[in-house]
Amino acid sequence: MKLTPFLLDQWLDQVHHPGSKIEYDLAASTGPQWTLRELLALDQTGLHERLLDTKLVYTTPAGIPELREAIAAAHDADPNHVQVLTGASEALLILFFLAAEPGANIVLSKPGFPAKQAVSEGLRIETRYYTLRRENQFRVDLDEIRALVDRNTRFVMVNTPHNPTGAVLTDAELEALHDFCAGRGVQLVVDEVYHPIYHGTPSRSAARLPHATVLGDFSKALCVSGVRAGWMIDRDPARRERYLNARSYFTICNSVLGEHLAALIMNHRETIYNRVRRAAAANLALLDRFFEQHRDVFAWIRPAGGMTGFPWLVNETDARNFCREAAACGVMLAPGDCFDMPQHFRLGFAAAEDRFPAGLARLESIRRQTAHTA
Repeated sequence: MKLTPFLLDQWLDQVHHPGSKIEYDLAASTGPQWTLRELLALDQTGLHERLLDTKLVYTTPAGIPELREAIAAAHDADPNHVQVLTGASEALLILFFLAAEPGANIVLSKPGFPAKQAVSEGLRIETRYYTLRRENQFRVDLDEIRALVDRNTRFVMVNTPHNPTGAVLTDAELEALHDFCAGRGVQLVVDEVYHPIYHGTPSRSAARLPHATVLGDFSKALCVSGVRAGWMIDRDPARRERYLNARSYFTICNSVLGEHLAALIMNHRETIYNRVRRAAAANLALLDRFFEQHRDVFAWIRPAGGMTGFPWLVNETDARNFCREAAACGVMLAPGDCFDMPQHFRLGFAAAEDRFPAGLARLESIRRQTAHTA
């Protein structure tokens, strides 16, 4: 198996290099950062002392009961339907691994999180793509998905809110796709790592749908990527048995300390979500003005959810050079060629929180300097 270079992570790693000159990370797909001290301050149950006395041993591969119950409560689901994992990345790996059968195909979005394409193609699964097009406001075309499905389709995967565009499937659209897949015995996988962060009409979690498989994690909407935890919710006992068996081979279990901390975070999720929403609302208002003022250079479709947008250069040139210039001046953006759409760039508007206005001002000065030089 040969994996293509992970261009996105290679680019983003500049932020962590010793001596990095990046002052404003506007490429990040996450939200405001939390320290361990801040998280433990939310607790009123003595978790800090219990953690100090926790034995550092294996925990159950399904996830500790406290965490599964907290995840289930957030989705109005049964705790027995929850499988805890090492981030959503492990969920993707398990799904692709189990789908890698002779003659099988899967259906994914383009653009999308690059690891999905790389892993599926590395495992030599026939991968069929439906496209989120800017001329269609990045909306998912359900008829396009339906045309890609056949008797060999193992699953259809949608991401809502979508990374990097911020597009959102409505409740009616998701229900229609669910019914279509269920009627053909095709698994519907809903990646909702950005749920419930919406900037207009909110959507409900797909966990309400009886035949859907829901993916979530602590890295995106919950803003604590360093916890490295995620989950799958699935009502099908046979599928859950396969996930658990694969997980036992891949990672065995999560960190026992991390799972207790994850349960605390999930039980205080509204505090975290509200901080994300405040930052996103304020910074989206700034972006509305920015793109209006610079519509001769940039265009964008305002994201309906999540914490990223996917603007593009109106002259249709490759945005990597612009992203290089921005990085050299201390501002990190993610070039669109990481998503096979080189005229675009990904812009995150929640992770920088109250430093976002200064970062956007720096970006504006770069744009003016570039225009003057040209």
